[in-house]
Amino acid sequence: MSAPALALQDFALLDDTECEERIVAAKRKLGSRCVILGHHYQRDEVFRHADFTGDSLRLSREAAKSDAQYIVFCGVHFMAEVADILSRPEQVSILPDLAAGCSMADMANRQAVERCWRELTQVLDPEQTVTPVTYINSAADLKAFCGKHNGIVCTSSNARKILEWSFAQREKVLFFPDQHLGRNTGYRMDIPLDEMVTWDFTKPLGGLTKEQIRKARIILWKGFCSVHQMFRPEHIDRFLERHPDTRVIAHPECSFEVCQKAQYIGSTEYILKTIREAEPNTRWLVGTELNLVNRLAQEVKPEGKEIHFMSPTVCMCSTMFRTDPQHLLWVLENLAEGQVVNRIKVPESDARLARLALNRMLQVA
Repeated sequence: MSAPALALQDFALLDDTECEERIVAAKRKLGSRCVILGHHYQRDEVFRHADFTGDSLRLSREAAKSDAQYIVFCGVHFMAEVADILSRPEQVSILPDLAAGCSMADMANRQAVERCWRELTQVLDPEQTVTPVTYINSAADLKAFCGKHNGIVCTSSNARKILEWSFAQREKVLFFPDQHLGRNTGYRMDIPLDEMVTWDFTKPLGGLTKEQIRKARIILWKGFCSVHQMFRPEHIDRFLERHPDTRVIAHPECSFEVCQKAQYIGSTEYILKTIREAEPNTRWLVGTELNLVNRLAQEVKPEGKEIHFMSPTVCMCSTMFRTDPQHLLWVLENLAEGQVVNRIKVPESDARLARLALNRMLQVA
């Protein structure tokens, strides 16, 4: 009979220095049986312990290729779900703090999306005319919805390719949960703004007329990232007044107005690559999460590059911030004692359909 799991309350008041030492020791004890994944937006005290760092899809694929039995995802809930879906059956996906969710992902749930799909039948036949596309920042059951209805998943890196594939299947796209990624990508594909409508999930028929739905090429879910929503076009204008030579780069989860003022638009990996490869002594205004921006600023400082956070106020991913050294240590020391806590397991019925949608994306992109 195995020993009971170590209690979280016994770790809550530990200081970060003690946690640091014990995390290193636990990692050493677990060895190759455990892999720690650190998302770009994760706080430094946790990020430094990651075996792999990057965006959510890349991390899940790296973990699935590893020999690890345990995948500890220092990110948010949907990321650990993707790791579970894409990993081998014998691998176990773990989220250090179950409260680490995603406000954007929470803006679209299966019930609301299925209601939208039913309501669309008042205007058209969605099975014949609409491809459902979910951003990877969504719950597993929404990926399963897309798998069931011949839809697909996208990331901020491959959204254009995925939309091109989607339009080749059917004439319209239902894009959720982030309206901004869908709008910014569609606009760069020369889709007029009046052919991209916003579905307000709190209103009957999304608050749209039947004519608007018939005319639309992309139906955008009324969701957004609370971090990227903070950036405003006036932040760019004010900064450029002081430093007109600045290069502006933004994540496509930023609003349309912000992205229109940016010279560069792309995913976190794109932002990192673009600034790392830029010539020395350049100045950049960056519209994405604060932890990533601060780390990048320190990294490229020796090259004379100046990196500035776009918002005048602090806006980090508060749900990502929930994963702290204390939770990570609690998970690792339990694993070292043979106990699994906070396992994330997607029901096989959803996992099978979600895998279909994810594999379509991997084949297309």
